[in-house]
Amino acid sequence: MTPQFFVEKFKMQLHPEGGWFKETYRSDEVVLGEHLPNRFGDARSFSTAIYFLLEGKQFSAFHRIKSDELWHFYYGTPLHVYVIDQTGELQIIKLGNNAEKGEVFQAVVKAGCWFASKPAHKNGFSLVGCTVAPGFDFADFEMADKNQLLQQYPHLAEAIRQLCH
Repeated sequence: MTPQFFVEKFKMQLHPEGGWFKETYRSDEVVLGEHLPNRFGDARSFSTAIYFLLEGKQFSAFHRIKSDELWHFYYGTPLHVYVIDQTGELQIIKLGNNAEKGEVFQAVVKAGCWFASKPAHKNGFSLVGCTVAPGFDFADFEMADKNQLLQQYPHLAEAIRQLCH
């Protein structure tokens, strides 16, 4: 199967951070803003889920959201998820199906962490899923500014230059 097969099959669209996505679930129920942490402001769906696809030469640029995001591996080449944690350290999660090589089927990116991703192999593609709770809202999405990240995390310059637009 090719990336185009999945893009067409799931009616995926381009994602602002890079790659392709299709929302597959949005809870009908919401959590009122008054019951959420102050960072949210308004009500949010209980949870949302998407398919996310990156072709070998694509990457998802550094960004952050206000919710935890659970990543799931489905098909293709492993996906490397680059996470700058709250202490400023870079963690690389290997999302894939080969546990002997340190790959995991699922991984969490905690709320507020900068993160980016790209397929492990330039000639492959990665089909993954992302589940967000409270549910994803573009009001909670912040694309990184390369220069600001470089000032804040100069020790991560190589990753930032590779994974920012």
